Amino acid sequence: MRVCIFGAGAIGGLLAAKLVAREAAEVTVIARGPHLAAMQARGLTLVSEGTTTIVRPRCVASAEEAGPQDYVVVTLKAHALPEAARQMQPLLGPATAIVSAVNGIPWWYFHGLGGPFEGRRVESIDPGGAVSALLPPERAIGCIVYPAAEVTAPGVIEHGYGDRFTLGEPDGSRSERASALAAALVAAGFKAPVRPKIRDELWVKLWGNMAFNPISALTTATLDVITGESELRAICRSMMLEGQAVAERLGVRFAIDVDKRIAGGAEVGAHRTSMLQDLERGRPMEIDALLGSVVELAALVEVPAPTCRTVLALLRGRARAAGCY
Repeated sequence: MRVCIFGAGAIGGLLAAKLVAREAAEVTVIARGPHLAAMQARGLTLVSEGTTTIVRPRCVASAEEAGPQDYVVVTLKAHALPEAARQMQPLLGPATAIVSAVNGIPWWYFHGLGGPFEGRRVESIDPGGAVSALLPPERAIGCIVYPAAEVTAPGVIEHGYGDRFTLGEPDGSRSERASALAAALVAAGFKAPVRPKIRDELWVKLWGNMAFNPISALTTATLDVITGESELRAICRSMMLEGQAVAERLGVRFAIDVDKRIAGGAEVGAHRTSMLQDLERGRPMEIDALLGSVVELAALVEVPAPTCRTVLALLRGRARAAGCY
């Protein structure tokens, strides 16, 4: 099984390191800059649960060097996808699957959903169809990422917590390709269930990200503060209830209630969300994937979302002022 990790930062590096260490797949890593140079020179170092592992995956700078793959695992930020889709073309053979390990609403969201919105494009994520034209939705396998990891130095990944990557076909089928990938991930030491309703789980994760991330970027507060201060918690709760109404109009069913989801966020503690980290480092933030897309879908299904709209406007203004949008 040939697996390419496209954009091997923290999560991609974690996947690559464990797949190689357990010999679960033939792995190629596509990266750039000092991170790539360090991996080529010294290997990929993973620090996890008090253990340091050094592996030597094949590390290259371009898709042309990598060649066609069985699976391409995309671990980029969502806003990088339009450009990345062009770069990925040499990786795609006739049956290559694209594993969408990206936060937020994915470009394939309406593929295989059925109903009145089947095949519709999410403009926030797929502007003008730029992504879906190059990465056809029928190639996609959904993937919900739960581990937390960080690139602490070029070529070094520190794994904080979590070991689950939930997989699912957009049409709900249990395909051979999804099952084979799940088996490889399990062999690498991960939990990798294949779910028939991947969007249900996608929304439970997005539920927190669509609220906690924007509020953290606007306030610079960590997750414990956001969930612990009554005013901030109330804003998050309002946003999440609006998001729930949107998702339910699209057929999603939530296995937990909003207060349990907020409590789950609180348990993480003094965590700086990815959006806050991007703001602090002057990098583009995942505004459209995590919140802009929710507001777009709210308009589509005619659900009022005043809190989400207000926070989105404030967040975009904050990002523009910081040069991160």
